[in-house]
Amino acid sequence: MGTGAFALVLILIVCAIGYELTRQSMLSIEKFGLDFWRTEVWDPVAGEFGALPFIWGTLYSSILALLLATPISLGIAVFISELSPNGLKQPLVFLTELLAAIPSIVYGLWGIFVLVPAVRALETSMPASLRLLPFFSGPPLGVGMGAAALILAIMVIPFTSSVAREVLRSVPAAQREGAYALGATRFEAIRAALFYARTGIIGSVMLGFGRALGETMAVTMVIGNSPRISASLFAPQYTMAAVLANEFTEADTDLYLNALIEIGLVLFAITLIVNSLSRILIWSMARPAKRVAPVAVVAPEESAA
Repeated sequence: MGTGAFALVLILIVCAIGYELTRQSMLSIEKFGLDFWRTEVWDPVAGEFGALPFIWGTLYSSILALLLATPISLGIAVFISELSPNGLKQPLVFLTELLAAIPSIVYGLWGIFVLVPAVRALETSMPASLRLLPFFSGPPLGVGMGAAALILAIMVIPFTSSVAREVLRSVPAAQREGAYALGATRFEAIRAALFYARTGIIGSVMLGFGRALGETMAVTMVIGNSPRISASLFAPQYTMAAVLANEFTEADTDLYLNALIEIGLVLFAITLIVNSLSRILIWSMARPAKRVAPVAVVAPEESAA
């Protein structure tokens, strides 16, 4: 009973966060309604606020980071758990965990001095015909969606690979031994282990996605901080966490402050939705398929007369 009360604290905390964010953003909710979610204008001077550019930037950068980080993270996890020599395994595990412990601001500084110049050099070296495409258009600044997605991918890799590695370690040895006994190659045995651990691997990927959604400082330092909607990897854009970090202390009117708090509410809601959908996906994959095995009825042989 006592431990159940401790578990209830988590539910109360989530409800309290949602309630307080809603209460503190009521002025913006009452004025803009659902238009706040689908309006592109962000003009504090005119008192017009719309969160769509920030929602776009958050989801776009996080999805790009997930696409970049997932294959690398799974490759690291498979190598450490299945292929790495014993003498190399522990140093790799240590380095992976060390990457997860580096502060976000350090990643941001590294992004400014290393990643942004590299992205700028890549953009300026691209053929002019390729830069005419919407996906590669934009000023050669270096800061923009591409740099943000890369820095997010680097930050997501240690989290996803660490969880995926532990999931693969939990696969029973009998799974691999059974695959080898059936004549499977090493690659096929690893593939069987990945299939067995698919639920946990999906969970590790979604954990990385949740990490990318809420990242603030590193993204703020390299994304360009421009409230626009663009498919370009090189165009400066904005995220919800970045606008809160940049403008919260500058809010000089109640409506401005309420609009920023509502952005926090939107980010909170998107995080809950994404995590709920990922949990539903994991449950659906973990639920064993109901199979009815055929029952063979064998009649006893009649004895020869």
